[in-house]
Amino acid sequence: MSDTSKPGIRRRGGWAELPPMAPAGSPASSAVVPPTAAGRLMTARPAAGEASAARTVAPSPLDPGAARDPYPVHRVLREEFPLTYDPLLRAWVLSRYADVAAALTDARFTHGHRPGDPPCAQTHAEVDEGELRRVAAHTAYLLARRIADRTQADLVADFCRWLPAGTVAAAIGVPYRDMMRLVRGRAASALAGQCTGQISVREKALASFLANVLADRERAAALQDAPAGQIARAWTESLRRDPPVQIAVRRTGAEVRVSGGTIPAGESVALLIGAAGRDPERFRDPDRYDPQRDDPGQLTYGSGTCPAVLLAALEAEYAVRALLDAMPKLRLADGFRPEPAGLITRAPRTLLVRPGG
Repeated sequence: MSDTSKPGIRRRGGWAELPPMAPAGSPASSAVVPPTAAGRLMTARPAAGEASAARTVAPSPLDPGAARDPYPVHRVLREEFPLTYDPLLRAWVLSRYADVAAALTDARFTHGHRPGDPPCAQTHAEVDEGELRRVAAHTAYLLARRIADRTQADLVADFCRWLPAGTVAAAIGVPYRDMMRLVRGRAASALAGQCTGQISVREKALASFLANVLADRERAAALQDAPAGQIARAWTESLRRDPPVQIAVRRTGAEVRVSGGTIPAGESVALLIGAAGRDPERFRDPDRYDPQRDDPGQLTYGSGTCPAVLLAALEAEYAVRALLDAMPKLRLADGFRPEPAGLITRAPRTLLVRPGG
């Protein structure tokens, strides 16, 4: 049975859309436990030498409050429940970096569509990186100049929402006035193939990146004329700490041993990208945004190339350059602090700034 045949779980662009959360203890929340999983919620075989968890009930990534701050739940899952069955997700949950990273590439898991993975790269024709760089820069500078004279602006609504679509529009020759209507439809497939749906993900990733950059004025100033490699490190760090996609769903094609036990074949598995990116076993001081980190890494994109991955990196680079060139004194609005939100995809919904400082 495929994931899409289970009620409440649908796929779009390889990422999972999950059902509305039912209150704990309600008939709806208890009814979603598959009969085959009902008796094994806490019976996953422990790894050799691993002590039993101190708690008896694992929290859910869909618990109330997780949309505001999922990371306390992620921490408990990593430390005490590295493998648990979640009835709301209707899937086994993996939260440690080693397990999540392996599941994203292990052939025993079905491969969803993650830009940059080898199966993704094979679906795309050759692209002209120089041309993509040109259109990303042109679009970013055009958008930055449009807001430079304002007293206050919202970078999510006025910049992040337009740059990914505008870059694709320019690359495939769609008139600027038509880009939102056409680029989000079939026209984008001429460039991005299966990655068309990644425009929304790139918007969110860009919003989080700019929030991280602008949170520290010295950090922003250091990136203004920085070489591309330095901006790329800052971008990678933002994808690690604040990934735009928090949960990816896969399915086991065979029995798989992971931290905390064994997942049977034919089971849905929820990979907590957000939890893995803040695993202290992989990253030092994982909750801190550190663009100079000497142990970098991210799981949003695979290690290969495809237009969506390349465009995301170019958009991040030229967003910083264009915004700070057009508005050297750009800073967050007085009293404003970005507040990321979301369970499956996550990013600030607003990013209020003062272009003139």
